[in-house]
Amino acid sequence: MADRGPRRPTGGGPDDSWLADVARDACRDVGGVPVELLGDYLPLLADAAASGRRPDAHELDSVGLLGRRAAELGVSAGSAVQLYLSAARRLWQQLPAVVRSRDSEVVRTAAAAVLHVVDEAVARLVDGYTDARRQMVRWEETLRREFIDDLLRGDADVAGLAERAVPFGLDMGRHHQIALAAPSGRSEEAGAAISALERAVVQWAGDRDVLVATKDGWIVAMTPADTDVPGPRTGPATLGDLLLAELGRLPRGEPWRVAVGRPYPGSYGIARSYEEAREGLTMAVRLHLDSPLIRAEQLLVYRVLLRDQPAIADLVQSVLGQLVRARGGAGPLLATLDAYFAAGAVTTETARRLHLSVRAVTYRLDRITTLTGYDPTDPAHRFTVHTAVLGAKLLGWPQRDLPVDR
Repeated sequence: MADRGPRRPTGGGPDDSWLADVARDACRDVGGVPVELLGDYLPLLADAAASGRRPDAHELDSVGLLGRRAAELGVSAGSAVQLYLSAARRLWQQLPAVVRSRDSEVVRTAAAAVLHVVDEAVARLVDGYTDARRQMVRWEETLRREFIDDLLRGDADVAGLAERAVPFGLDMGRHHQIALAAPSGRSEEAGAAISALERAVVQWAGDRDVLVATKDGWIVAMTPADTDVPGPRTGPATLGDLLLAELGRLPRGEPWRVAVGRPYPGSYGIARSYEEAREGLTMAVRLHLDSPLIRAEQLLVYRVLLRDQPAIADLVQSVLGQLVRARGGAGPLLATLDAYFAAGAVTTETARRLHLSVRAVTYRLDRITTLTGYDPTDPAHRFTVHTAVLGAKLLGWPQRDLPVDR
């Protein structure tokens, strides 16, 4: 009769009931881990002890699938590995044929075979577990990113958005505010700052209704307007102050600018607060604001100006349009007007800010009056000229053409 190779003596027959007992005992050892995670691992060990047979590739692949299953069930990697080690220990204690043998070489050979199976099986179990966890993390990150995008956009499916918010600990009925932090350098700095910033925000505002993420190279922080932290608050008084303080502690020390929207209720309120913060960052750049912290309340007047772009563009063109005829273009004269109004219409302070002589500033103001017909030193003209200067900064003029009313 031809040799068909080693036969598995533990292939599910009536003599295998002791393996079921070993499996149950091993599961109890590690706190009731599901017995299904052992699969055919115990028969593999028994086979190795009896015949020295090593597991086939497909058998090890099955162990890898069991590792994935452990991750899906929420079993920790340590518990899964401990289960396999405990099962191997208990099986070795109950191997009758090997234990009764008085031949030390037989026992040594069987032990080596069993340890080899344990080594390969545990390695494959961990690989499967790690791969599954990696995929689960990627999937969770995808869901989180999609949820944040829909949340900040103000998704029309309010009911669906509220349901998706539950796993993130968000109560859509509360008032929330959004703060955006923009680095002055590379956008990669935002990702590096997330971990430290998230811990600080949770400590400051509580662990409910808090969200910290990155979007478009910016850091987005959302907190409830009424925080969950009991007792009097210590440290920064506002979310914007907190972000600036924490970002200032980063090792690289790059300057940041933070814009904070006002708090509003509901999912649409979150999107509205985000839009105010985003608009704040954009306006701060256009207006060349020096302050690192921008609050939505500070920009209300600018929002009013931008609400009717054709009208403000007409004002800029009518009041300041002739400045392009000046030597050097409109830029230097527009900068002079901006500094003049920022200095409270004081010529000496304007000269100091622009690093010019008082005579040079006076000449420029006279030149502006000649070209435009508006005298910025005259209180009757000052408001019109100042409004036109603000409009020019908001619209990016003269670097960009003014929008045309079609």
